[in-house]
Amino acid sequence: MKYVFLGIFVIFTAIHLYASKKKDQNLRNFSKGFILLSLMAYYTLSTSPIWVTLIALIFSWLGDIFLIPKGLGWFTAGGILFLISHAFFIISYSYTIDFPNLSLFLIIPVSILFFVIVSFIMIKLKPYLHKALVIPMGLYLLINGTMNSFAIFRFASSINIGTILTLVGAILFFISDTTLYFVRFKKDSKLKTHFLVMLTYTLAEFLIVEGLILG
Repeated sequence: MKYVFLGIFVIFTAIHLYASKKKDQNLRNFSKGFILLSLMAYYTLSTSPIWVTLIALIFSWLGDIFLIPKGLGWFTAGGILFLISHAFFIISYSYTIDFPNLSLFLIIPVSILFFVIVSFIMIKLKPYLHKALVIPMGLYLLINGTMNSFAIFRFASSINIGTILTLVGAILFFISDTTLYFVRFKKDSKLKTHFLVMLTYTLAEFLIVEGLILG
């Protein structure tokens, strides 16, 4: 049965990506809500589900829904929901991180790396943003970077297919959010559609979930 829901996930993802490429807003709106719902069902049927992972997926799904309407208020609400999702993914990763044996020579460089990357991105975007958005959007990306950092720490604690997939998924999530910023706010950007945003996002969610299933 789990593969039925995986198939539904693939079908609605493909529909949504097609709609994104064609800029078909109605089809995008219709298909978007089914992507994470089917992935949640696949996760639940594939393993003994961890409640924090389910909550992370639920908030990601809510973030998807809140980002459908146009307007800064909806964008902000969607961002808050995804921020909460990242927080619960961080908790999910923490269960299998060997914190006592993590080296500061890993923790400090990884933390600095994401701070530098986020700072660079926000410097590039700042001319296109309202002043009130710069700090919240930067903080959101830092939380995403923290989620990535914990995926790296999880990978460092136990190198296996599960931790590799989750790490790749986390990186793709960061790429997706960064791409969304440029699509939404940098009007002269070469990124004109949400295709790349949603391609990296759907892959990210699937790989994170599959990685957590595999351990």
